Amino acid sequence: MLEIGDTVVSFDLFEHKFCCDLSVCRGCCCVEGDAGAPLTEEEVKKLNKVLPAVRQFLSARALEVIDSQGTSYVDVDGDNVTSLVDGRECVFTYFENGICLCALEKAYNEGLIDFPKPISCHLYPVRLEEYDTFTAVNVHRWECCRGAEICGKERGIPVYRYLKNSLIRRFGAEWYAELSSAAEAYYAEFKSVENKFLSK
Repeated sequence: MLEIGDTVVSFDLFEHKFCCDLSVCRGCCCVEGDAGAPLTEEEVKKLNKVLPAVRQFLSARALEVIDSQGTSYVDVDGDNVTSLVDGRECVFTYFENGICLCALEKAYNEGLIDFPKPISCHLYPVRLEEYDTFTAVNVHRWECCRGAEICGKERGIPVYRYLKNSLIRRFGAEWYAELSSAAEAYYAEFKSVENKFLSK
């Protein structure tokens, strides 16, 4: 584990490879699971604020859910999460050529809103766990993203590098620069140990 400021970072961010491959997963991370995307209190307010600009991209069924119960709800663990359509996909999704995509991201890319998506979505496969004195930064793995792990290995992209923009969004550029330096030192040490082993 690595300590950076008030965070404790798993070395899994350096060791595991990841790169989304929508042609394989079809956006299943926005559909599978037992709850919506985790939200902060501020994000709950933000979703309600940007909703008028995003409605045009949502399905009729998603709008029914939003109009009846809102953009979010509190799950069994007491956490705020995005509302779901029929207990499955997030209400902020839409389908294109059989692939589940994010309407929030679409609206953001078109310059309609200033909110790309909830940070829990933007950071995936990294998951954060808040403690009293620090935030744990870990990699979550599940079968839905198996294709992304394979693609990441083929391209040689570690999790921390794939998530550069989202990690900077959450923790800042200085934090990410320190993480990158730690990653290079980690790889150098691993290479040194490997060379010593091979030379025996």
